[in-house]
Amino acid sequence: MELGISVQSAYVTGDVRAGAAQMVERARLAFEAGLDALFVGDHHATPVPYYQNSPILGRMLAEWGERTAGALYLLPLWHPLLLAEQVGTLASIARGPFVLQCALGPDDEQFPAMGVSARQRVTRFEESLGLLRRLFAGEVVSHDGAWTLTGARARPTPPEPVSIWIGATAPRAIERAGRLGDGWIAAPALTPEFCERQLGAYRDACEAAGRPSGHCVLRRDVYVGADAEEARRASAPVVAGGYRGFPEEALLIGSVDHVVERLGRFAEMGYDQVLVRHAVQDHALVCESLGRLAEVRRQLGTA
Repeated sequence: MELGISVQSAYVTGDVRAGAAQMVERARLAFEAGLDALFVGDHHATPVPYYQNSPILGRMLAEWGERTAGALYLLPLWHPLLLAEQVGTLASIARGPFVLQCALGPDDEQFPAMGVSARQRVTRFEESLGLLRRLFAGEVVSHDGAWTLTGARARPTPPEPVSIWIGATAPRAIERAGRLGDGWIAAPALTPEFCERQLGAYRDACEAAGRPSGHCVLRRDVYVGADAEEARRASAPVVAGGYRGFPEEALLIGSVDHVVERLGRFAEMGYDQVLVRHAVQDHALVCESLGRLAEVRRQLGTA
């Protein structure tokens, strides 16, 4: 099993440079810990600073070497030509493989803020995915549908094929991931029981589409403590506050040994990568947890 990181992009801070600097430091520490992949998320019209994926990832790649990197994009909110140009540029900066993570996005304030009807999410998503693949291949594209393009071309094109992983939870979305994606990303709020159940649904979707199973990726919110007691103390405020509305058993909080044991279960289920996002907010604690992830990775046998 590989172990990657999705670096937090939202920071409550009076100094916006501090939040950006923390993201860069976390990328560097993740590289030093030997993590296998680096990602950032996508969100818009937020009440607190949310560092946008393309520019911040471009800076973080300077810390990342030749390992896999990528970003999540909510496809219904991005014009396909603009996104193809962003990805082509980022893939040219990256010295390793580039992954485009994508999803529909929740029906929330982002859609009216961007002037997009959430009712068109599925149509815009599927059309965008087909258009992006054509643009990545260097085609000159004209299209009239949910998106209208006339003589569109994206340069630079990615220097290597871009792998597309689709985040999906609902049955129809998992079917779509099996039919259209190169991989599937399971939601971080899933309990272990549902992780196994949804992995089976994804594999069934790939089989029904006549395609081999792609990358099976699980997101987990984590904190790796110096020991079990320190992990409990450090995470107590967020757990007591009902962290993101997640079931407590969906969180991965504890000592190195505890985290290794839990991750081993997901490997046995058949997940080939776990992407961690830190559950605690304190930057110093995140840095310490990142350091301990090096030992987690070593014990998992991926180092």
